[in-house]
Amino acid sequence: MLCIHRATLLTPEIQIDDGVLLIERGRILAVGDAAHIAVPDDAEVIDAAGLIVAPGFIDLQLNGAFGDDFTLTPETIWRVAARLPRWGVTGFLPTIITSPLSQVAQAQETLEGGPPAGWQGSIPLGLHCEGPFLNVQKKGAHNPAHLRPPALADVAAWSPEHHVRLVTLAPELPGALAVVAELAACGVVVSAGHSLATYREAKAGFAAGIRYGTHLFNAMPPLDHREPGLPGALLRDPALTIGIIPDGIHVHPAMVALAWAAKGARRLTVVTDAMAALGMAPGRYTIADQEVIVSAHEQGVNEARLPSGSLAGSVLAMDEALRRLIRYTGCSLGDALATITSTPADLLGLGHERGRLRAGAWADLVFLTPTLEVVRTMVAGVSCYVG
Repeated sequence: MLCIHRATLLTPEIQIDDGVLLIERGRILAVGDAAHIAVPDDAEVIDAAGLIVAPGFIDLQLNGAFGDDFTLTPETIWRVAARLPRWGVTGFLPTIITSPLSQVAQAQETLEGGPPAGWQGSIPLGLHCEGPFLNVQKKGAHNPAHLRPPALADVAAWSPEHHVRLVTLAPELPGALAVVAELAACGVVVSAGHSLATYREAKAGFAAGIRYGTHLFNAMPPLDHREPGLPGALLRDPALTIGIIPDGIHVHPAMVALAWAAKGARRLTVVTDAMAALGMAPGRYTIADQEVIVSAHEQGVNEARLPSGSLAGSVLAMDEALRRLIRYTGCSLGDALATITSTPADLLGLGHERGRLRAGAWADLVFLTPTLEVVRTMVAGVSCYVG
């Protein structure tokens, strides 16, 4: 048994000072304060005095890191996952962007095959297929040569059981609503993104089964008072959850605050949309089969752009995303944590065992200093990163 004591235990629902966590067989056995939970005599003890212990972070959109791109080389997913705990990430969706459908199949095979022997790291919770059913006029960094019209035959093998958890598409495309309905019926979270959908078209997509909006404000029409479009529909509907990239480059901090005011902690997820340059120096990288130039930016993080100037993912780490969300919105730490723990877990249907500190949940934990620096990350009760 493992015992973490003298911690400040923090989730959106609870804060326990002088907290104690008991962990057995990778799961949380008990949560409480020192007055009610004694340290077992036979337990291995971690003293977390002065630290915040929270659920591990979940990133719903990660294209790669450490020089590896998941779309180009799906076999690198486990290698990258082993190093993500340095930023507090304990679960993530490897994101396969627009490319030949064979790349999705290869990524499915990579997850089906499982990790290498002795592997430890962040858990791939399933794939995020961002494309290929996108609007060419909002393609962003996606290669237009690989865009396809939505077709039921193309998604026949896409389901959580086959390692596809989330699919981004443009709901206004012919055939899209049938694909939305089919994927939703299989338990896939369907998201609207890379789209020119009008408000009416977006609402039709929601009625068909769309539950999420990919990187709000990016690769969609601007919010307009006469035609609210997709962003207006996402902000207006209380049942829809949105993702947002708070690096200060993709979205102005004031618009992050606007999204927060509209959606709050239970309907907003912070995503990084990070690409291969995450954890690397500025230079030239790839996203799928396209060249990306990564350089320093005045916002204090690196930026990634195609030679044409289009943004091509971010170079934002999840711990920095947490700090920026708080800075941009003034929200509490507990609410900010919800956007990268319980809210994404709930969206994926995994909230009963991930994203919370409660008995029975996986012991996926991040240890933070008062300035929100990651000093330890645990996955299923195993320390995968100690800084």
